[in-house]
Amino acid sequence: MVAGKNIIAALGNFDGVHLGHQYLLKQTKEFAEAHGAAVGAILFEPHPRRFFRPDDPPFLLTLPEQRDALLRAAGAKEIFALTFDKALASMTPEAFVTDVLKDRLGLAGVVTGADFRFGKGRAGDGEALRSLGETVGLKVKLAEVLSETPNTEKFGSSAVRAALQEGAVERASAMLGRDWSVTGVVTEGRKVGRTIGFPTANLTLGELIEPRKGVYVTRTTVGGATYGSVSNFGRRPTVGDSAPLLETYLFDFDGDLYGKEIDVSFAAFLRDEEKFDGLDALKAQIADDCVKARAILG
Repeated sequence: MVAGKNIIAALGNFDGVHLGHQYLLKQTKEFAEAHGAAVGAILFEPHPRRFFRPDDPPFLLTLPEQRDALLRAAGAKEIFALTFDKALASMTPEAFVTDVLKDRLGLAGVVTGADFRFGKGRAGDGEALRSLGETVGLKVKLAEVLSETPNTEKFGSSAVRAALQEGAVERASAMLGRDWSVTGVVTEGRKVGRTIGFPTANLTLGELIEPRKGVYVTRTTVGGATYGSVSNFGRRPTVGDSAPLLETYLFDFDGDLYGKEIDVSFAAFLRDEEKFDGLDALKAQIADDCVKARAILG
């Protein structure tokens, strides 16, 4: 962490860096420019939900590397990742503002949503942050909340997660301002797809949220080039596998992807996962999926 600079930072969890987060960064930039400061972002690692509910299944929309890249693209010049542990969780709102924001990070100011809660027992709110900031010379702006339309629910990571779990990837894309994507290194699988003419690149999701199990229209980027693709996320019941896996077949691609990093972005949901009566039936269905996916991708 780089501290002691003239920085005004957006404060939040920033999972997904959705349109609401991007709007917060935009307001932070305007506030920082008005005070001759640089733009930063403050977040917590691990995500507080993981700390308080360690047995929850994976729920992240973005892994740290992608999240930080998106924050920088949205204007953050400095990113401060605060370790969310017992010490931070038990800190009073006063101590968080004085000891962390002012003394440790040396910030000139912070910007956050009016509904932001902080400190032990979530005791601090936006107004408390504003009041405490004044006492230590910290500029505080409570940002406006971005909603999809007036009088509707605000953009939020929880709403994006819910959309993905329903298979509503277009709705998730609308809230994210981009297609949701999974980035990872291709692992070697059982190579069943290769035997039926549809070799796939396999990824595990790790700490990322699991979308609805089924087949998706996707776009896959590897080595700077993007290919239309069709992806299956699930347990592959036809071949008897059980661990959830993202399998992607790239259109018009010829090459070896093992060990390479790819990015798979979700454009549309095609169908639920199902068990077929043998590999021939599976092959025929994948061929049909590819025709439909190509048509959707144009």
